[in-house]
Amino acid sequence: MLADFFNYDYGQFKRSFYIFLFQTPLAEAGAAAHDMALIDGLWRDWSPGYKDAAEDIAHVKESLRDPAHLAAAIGYYRALFDPSRHVEAYAAEQEAVTATGEVPILYLHGTDDGCIGADVVQGAPDHLPAGSRMELVDGAGHFLHLERPERINREVLAWLAG
Repeated sequence: MLADFFNYDYGQFKRSFYIFLFQTPLAEAGAAAHDMALIDGLWRDWSPGYKDAAEDIAHVKESLRDPAHLAAAIGYYRALFDPSRHVEAYAAEQEAVTATGEVPILYLHGTDDGCIGADVVQGAPDHLPAGSRMELVDGAGHFLHLERPERINREVLAWLAG
């Protein structure tokens, strides 16, 4: 996974700065500082067209105010690059994350995603199981299910009705 990460361009490195921040001992303090301003900034960058995000951001911040919850959320990112954090009991699940599945999937991605750029996922269909479909959702960012709920619901229901 780490090798794949470095195949991205400079723009994706900038979008992914928070992953590197979360590898440091300053992560929790930085994320909690100034009423969790980092969360505000990430949501603004990740979904620039999502203007009604205030209530969702308030819920996210509330869920992370408990230091144990914040540490757990950051721990996910720390475990990405630190095999010593992997739990042997979950080895099969952790291995499955990078394996190509067998069941077709619907992959939806916002064209304005400021977290994982749409340019980065252009090759995704080559890695999806046979029968899968990838759809770019025009004008949506990272939280496309919140930004375009009608469109996403329509896509998911049509996929499930298959």
